[in-house]
Amino acid sequence: MKLKTKYIALIITSGLFIYSCSIRKHIPEDERLYTGATIEIKADSTVKNVDGLKSQLETILRPEPNSKFLGMRPGLYYYYKTRKEKPGFINRWLYKQFGEEPVYQSDVETFEVEDILRNRLENNGFFYSTASSSFQEKEIEASATYKLNIVEPYTMASYQLDSMPAPIESDVKQASKLSNFQENMRFDLSNMKLERQRIDSELKQKGYYNLNPDFFIFEADTNQYNNKRFDLFLKLKAEVPKKAIVPYVVKRVNVYPNHDLQDSTRATPERFSEKNYFQDSLFFKPKYLDKFVTLKEGEFFDPQTSKNTARRLSTIGAYKYVNIQYKEIDSSLTDSLGALEANIFLSPLTKRAVRAELQAVTKSNNFTGPNLALTYSNRNLFQGGETFNLSANVGYETQFGSGENAGLSSLELGLKGELIFPRVISPFKISDDFFEYSIPKTKTSLGVTLLKRSKLYSLLSGNALFGYIWNANRYITYELNPISVNYTSLSNTTDEFQEILDDNPFLERSFDQQFISGLTFSFTYNGMVDTNDPNQFYVNSTLDIAGNSISLFGKEKEAGEPKQFLGLEYAQYAKADIDARFHLNFGKNNTQTIATRLFAGYGLAYGNSDVIPFVKQYFSGGPYSVRAFRIRSLGPGTYDEDDDPNSDGTFFDQTGNIRLEANIEYRFPIFSFFKGAVFADAGNVWNSKSNPTFDDEEGNETDKFTSNFINELGMGAGFGLRVDVQGFVIRFDLAAPFHDPALPKGQRFDFRADEPVLNFAIGYSF
Repeated sequence: MKLKTKYIALIITSGLFIYSCSIRKHIPEDERLYTGATIEIKADSTVKNVDGLKSQLETILRPEPNSKFLGMRPGLYYYYKTRKEKPGFINRWLYKQFGEEPVYQSDVETFEVEDILRNRLENNGFFYSTASSSFQEKEIEASATYKLNIVEPYTMASYQLDSMPAPIESDVKQASKLSNFQENMRFDLSNMKLERQRIDSELKQKGYYNLNPDFFIFEADTNQYNNKRFDLFLKLKAEVPKKAIVPYVVKRVNVYPNHDLQDSTRATPERFSEKNYFQDSLFFKPKYLDKFVTLKEGEFFDPQTSKNTARRLSTIGAYKYVNIQYKEIDSSLTDSLGALEANIFLSPLTKRAVRAELQAVTKSNNFTGPNLALTYSNRNLFQGGETFNLSANVGYETQFGSGENAGLSSLELGLKGELIFPRVISPFKISDDFFEYSIPKTKTSLGVTLLKRSKLYSLLSGNALFGYIWNANRYITYELNPISVNYTSLSNTTDEFQEILDDNPFLERSFDQQFISGLTFSFTYNGMVDTNDPNQFYVNSTLDIAGNSISLFGKEKEAGEPKQFLGLEYAQYAKADIDARFHLNFGKNNTQTIATRLFAGYGLAYGNSDVIPFVKQYFSGGPYSVRAFRIRSLGPGTYDEDDDPNSDGTFFDQTGNIRLEANIEYRFPIFSFFKGAVFADAGNVWNSKSNPTFDDEEGNETDKFTSNFINELGMGAGFGLRVDVQGFVIRFDLAAPFHDPALPKGQRFDFRADEPVLNFAIGYSF
């Protein structure tokens, strides 16, 4: 073991030596690589938090040396590689991703850095401190050391306001009461800048439309003291414009619901709720649009109110641009008050649109075929911002391959209507003022689908939904659907399919319960709206409960049999799941990402049900799941469909009431809008109660969830190509399994690179 360790260490040392030599030969003879700088501080005993001050000063050291990884400088290495006569495509690409130009000793201007350090110390109250520097040189490297002698800082004795004209003086005095300035506070220029911005923000909310933080100035007076103390005064600069020191009132609010940039004509205004609505013909009813406008005549100008109005209007879904402009009414300006006219210009989207989608579907049971979806949209149906979507889809699949099942086909026809109101529709009145951030939307939908599988069955299903969706703030979204109804009717079953149902009671029960009525609730926190944040977090949690309220009206048709409502057997279950994601963005302009995801879901059938309806069960595998396995082909548990003599793979997919998944993916740019990815996925589905149909030949329960679930995860890895054009992503992922729970124990770990699965999808997987 010792020999092996020494051998590995020798290889690593030799590799580092070869790497260092490849760098060394490119360094000019009269240069050394700059490796960074250190700061040494000698501080007066009165200086507090020296370590914190040192960390702050280290952030301004320039230039930054070339980055290191495991003692090497890959960025510098690929820079030199690209300086070869024929660097090659790979070296050029690696330089684009990681390359750095060399930083030499001659690039370091120590005197300039000394000046910056002294200036930063003075900004923190350490006046008359000194700085010096020196280099430590090696054969091909050099580093710098900056020695700082920090003296006792200046501290504040008092904070006062200088005289200011009315009416701004009283408002500044009121805002200053909330200041963080305290006696004995160290002189700090950055805190003074923040204080100016805070006071400006406070006064902006009181109507000071033309105020600017640069109009304020701090003056420190040390004449009264000889022990490094000072009095701090806040005052207005000389020659501040008169209109900057008076508050402004919004005197008129004009709304243009159908604004056209090319048309400058103005219609006769309609007066509604103390606002003027200009529209040649009725485009948007003022009584509905008025709820989104929080600007009011007679109130002081407040930028926050303006932002709220713009945000609310943009959520309607009928407008492409929302532009709020203020115009000063000079004739109304007095020594104590100004007046504004607020103009709200709303540029609508195209009212009617038609969208077509053509997809190619490939399933785990070799069913392949096209699917065509057409959607007609009207974004302002009743002149109140209502969005109406009518969707129709036609899908045809046929099973390729040899054997008795070749040529089986599946035809799916669907029609769905959706109507979204940008307001709350409720039997009881809810004030719009209750929702500060945005007004909830009311969603209604009605749909029907017919699925015909040759030689098996026909399935007619209908669904209806009524609910609400609203944003609590920039990150949090709630969705509540108090009415969610699904109905399914199985007909035209063949003898072959009936035999399958007779052999699988669980599957038969999942089709028996034709009526599903309940409510759903979801919570979403989306931190990924901050696109520049290197650490992005997202979580979605959903609760689905069915059958509780309707059970009050259920009746037993036969003793011991499930209850029925209106002659239909209804389902009763509870289902909850959580989807959590974390993205770590790094590299140049945060163009590289490590994306991770965890998913967990559990469904419980109770009361009138002993199994969750088939359409509500979980599945695993596919382009948005474990990509090394085809859609719905993984699990449940260690079940192997190929070894099941009762399975012909023609009609149903492998599902369960428990689902666990984990994913990790490294995303990186390639060229222009082409991006690449390397990923690994793991997951599976299980049943909390074993389905005897899935038992193996020895009678073992293959589908039941146990404490051994870790060893039953399907795992795979692969790489992908994405075409990302302004957020619209076409994704190709090629993955192969390296742990298949369907295989016997001891044979599950096997990277089957010769059996890859190609996934095609729209949008990122997570």
